Amino acid sequence: MGGLTPYGVAFTRGVLRALSRPGDLAVRVGFYLIILIVTSALWRAALDANHGELAGYDRVALFWYVAAAQAAQLGPRPRTIEEVGDEIGAGTVAVQMLRPVSVVGLRIASELGEAMLRVVVAFVIAAAGMLVTVGAPHSTAGALLSLPAALLGCTLSVTAQHACGGIAFWLLDARATWFLWSKLVFLLGGLLIPLELLPDGIGNVAKVLPWASMTWVPGRLASGDLDPLLIGLQLAWLLIAVVLAAGVFALGERRLQVVGG
Repeated sequence: MGGLTPYGVAFTRGVLRALSRPGDLAVRVGFYLIILIVTSALWRAALDANHGELAGYDRVALFWYVAAAQAAQLGPRPRTIEEVGDEIGAGTVAVQMLRPVSVVGLRIASELGEAMLRVVVAFVIAAAGMLVTVGAPHSTAGALLSLPAALLGCTLSVTAQHACGGIAFWLLDARATWFLWSKLVFLLGGLLIPLELLPDGIGNVAKVLPWASMTWVPGRLASGDLDPLLIGLQLAWLLIAVVLAAGVFALGERRLQVVGG
């Protein structure tokens, strides 16, 4: 790892950490597959009751949507915001800030090493299963593009959660923030249902919010909507999230220095 930057080393160690715990990876991917099986059965019943189509999604499009959207959300740890807040409150982050590198950058890189591995493994397994049980996606290019979109969505989620977890520099507790975040991803991110099934006003607004870029965009691409603007939306929100995370931790460090001094 000698030629890597500190962030590259942190990312690589994250990947190796995930590989060193195959049981944990197997459990997470296994749970993901169980969710796919259950939700697919529910969506199959809904499609049968609506003449095989829901808001423009047929069986193939909807099932590929669910597989990609769920895979993108599998990467980040479920309670990242709460964990970041707890470590800030316990003083762990204050110690980490003594290093001559960005604390938030190292933390994000390390978590992404684990998270991206989970996304890739889940995506490959689910895609193989979809090809056998549902058939080929409507757009091969869209399905292929949905994997980097899922990785971008995962990166956005991890980065934005660190930005939100940084509220603990002032409140010392980020549990309420995590609770709100999880509900927003579930409802406005398109994880529960595709955003096209929401009322028009809510659905259209939700599509341009950051949570949609985390889960809805990968699902939409996998369903066959090969729209390059969706990737552009993800990149825009990722840039905003990086700036926010870096800014929150910089302000938090100044606060710790003032309080500590």
